[in-house]
Amino acid sequence: MNPTLGIGLKIAATLSFAVMVACIKALPTVPTGEIVFSRSLFALIPLVVYFGLRGRLSGALRTRNLKGHLKRTVAGGMAMVLWFSALKLLPLPEALAIGFAAPIITLVLAVAMLGETMRIHRWSAAVVGFLGVLVILWPRLAALDQGLMSDGATVGALLALGSAFCVALAMIQIRELVATESTQSIIFYFTLAIMVLSLASAPFGWAVPNAFEAALLVGAGVFGGVGQIFLTECYRHADASTIAPFEYASMIWGLAIGFVVFAEVPSVTVLAGATLVIAAGLFIIYREHRLGLKRGKARRLQPGQN
Repeated sequence: MNPTLGIGLKIAATLSFAVMVACIKALPTVPTGEIVFSRSLFALIPLVVYFGLRGRLSGALRTRNLKGHLKRTVAGGMAMVLWFSALKLLPLPEALAIGFAAPIITLVLAVAMLGETMRIHRWSAAVVGFLGVLVILWPRLAALDQGLMSDGATVGALLALGSAFCVALAMIQIRELVATESTQSIIFYFTLAIMVLSLASAPFGWAVPNAFEAALLVGAGVFGGVGQIFLTECYRHADASTIAPFEYASMIWGLAIGFVVFAEVPSVTVLAGATLVIAAGLFIIYREHRLGLKRGKARRLQPGQN
């Protein structure tokens, strides 16, 4: 175990994903289906190389739950389409802040769909997190109340929230998949399936990209694939509870890229709401870490255990 390396890889993963998102946001006129296809196609290149170098390529192809992969693909594919569409309409920091609602939604869905138990601490964190999302969405909801559905940012906020919900659904499916499937097969089948399914959107208006757009499409895929590799590797070197808080480094990258590349300055409501959502997420991580320590201690103290 090397926690410092694990944290560094996690931060590198958030940076890679942030660059991927910036590439996608810089493609406002390219159809979303075409972006999804390119993101998946070019992500396969670093992933296949990585699996090959680690001797895991055969494991990536092995599966015992094709139905589970299909369910995860539907949820994850919808999340990707909604997210990429939202990026074209929203400032980057605001889109990222709304996306942070996904782990909070996952908690609630885990109770409804998996029968998990949520006690007062989790419910309190979930409520605070949802309040943060409402703070972020409030200006958009006010516009919606005035009948401004034509406002692109309002539509973008709703798309981002829908994406967060679909991400949470995908996380529930992954929790079921890990019982029988390897990490590499979950990544590989999702990426391959999304690439194939996104081809169905080609008759609805794909465009031939110019050189700059083509470079951005390739970059989005490669950085997405590399980010996935960093994310996979970071858990080899540190515990999940150590790494999880650094997920929120993506907000730092989003603020920096949004300001430098897109001249976007987040509003006070976005910053305030993001603070609440991140605080709720960090509290949940802390509680899970503490509960994990208690469960480990209880197992060590059981009679007959060495």
